[in-house]
Amino acid sequence: MDVKLPKLAEGADAGVVVTVFVKVGDTVALNQPLLEIESEKATAPLPSPGAGVVAALHVKPGDKIGVGQKLLTLRPPGAAAPAAPAAEPESPPASKPAAAAPAAAPVASGPPPAIEEPALPSGPPAASPSIRRLAKDLGIDLAKVRGTARGGRILLPDLRAYIARLEQLASRNMAATAAAPERPAAEPVDFAKWGPVTIKPLTPLRQTISRRMAQSWETVPRVTQFDEADVTRLMEWRKQYAPAYEQKGTKLTLTAFVLKALVEVLARHPGINASLDATGQNLVLKAYYHIGIAVDTEAGLMVPVIRDVDKKTLVELSRDLEDVARKARDRKVTVDDLKGGSFTLSNQGGIGGGHFTPIINLPEVAILGLGRGAVKPVWREGAFQPRTLVPLALSYDHRVIDGGQAARFVVELVQAIERFEESAVQL
Repeated sequence: MDVKLPKLAEGADAGVVVTVFVKVGDTVALNQPLLEIESEKATAPLPSPGAGVVAALHVKPGDKIGVGQKLLTLRPPGAAAPAAPAAEPESPPASKPAAAAPAAAPVASGPPPAIEEPALPSGPPAASPSIRRLAKDLGIDLAKVRGTARGGRILLPDLRAYIARLEQLASRNMAATAAAPERPAAEPVDFAKWGPVTIKPLTPLRQTISRRMAQSWETVPRVTQFDEADVTRLMEWRKQYAPAYEQKGTKLTLTAFVLKALVEVLARHPGINASLDATGQNLVLKAYYHIGIAVDTEAGLMVPVIRDVDKKTLVELSRDLEDVARKARDRKVTVDDLKGGSFTLSNQGGIGGGHFTPIINLPEVAILGLGRGAVKPVWREGAFQPRTLVPLALSYDHRVIDGGQAARFVVELVQAIERFEESAVQL
């Protein structure tokens, strides 16, 4: 049995072999990890589709692979190894992965682009003669139109809706093509002329990060709102309750405090816990609070999501923060772990960063950055007092969030952090 690369995820048709867990002659069980593969989305193990003995390996670490490519061959347990098998062909060259995702092509003239529709029942679609005649005149295949009447019968509004979707898709493609910057190709530079160099190819993950950051920078008119929050009490509570949290198997961090305060304020500002839809004409307000946590890893920045932050205690959030950070750094994050976020939090305080302007994680409309806390003299009760202040930076999409709304959000977030109730910390 040949084990081939399945489709990794939506939009991910290629990857790189990171690790090969087996060798020729090994006996493997059903669902036993065979390879570790890094795609544009994440790094994940490839489980065995069945039990058997590894008869041949067709890839090695570092190989670029595409969907449908043969990775290894299994023979049934107990079956004799084939005698002197013919040499297996080498894996395809790295520059030509099988079934690699093609680059987007410019919109061409001709019939409208097709829209992927769920499979419909076989046989001619149910529609009146007038609808059939209209569809024929317009060059539309009724088999791709979803009927809303009883039995899937296609009505005139169904046909109009389908045409509207075609026009919408064509418009987006034309806009994307027109918006493509007409920049001259970068002139190649021979850096080796001035000294020794090392060429290090970007991993698929780093290429994805690069592409998404460029897309966010070019698409979103962003503004960053700055402020500082007094976390003196929170840092005292962190020390006071640290032993109790350690007994629960976790560590109490400032990030956990901020998450609790953050969702409280997001609930009062739904336009910040939102996304623009694909048309750019509708704001999608989300009734859930799934917060992405930016994690710095050796492979690059990853943003796994903690779900239902509003429903969790400080202990649960502390555990979740440790779990997502560990999974990201161990490259065990799955594609689903990276999806569905409604807002993102990036904390550089542990590294030592101060004020910074985080880039919005599309398709979200805002992101909060935390910097390193510092003790500063603050005028309180008629005297200067040493207080620990943490810099906050809210980058937001000015297409949908105005400056006044962003300022109010940050002011309320500072208040929520500074007025944190000790009862929420106690176990």
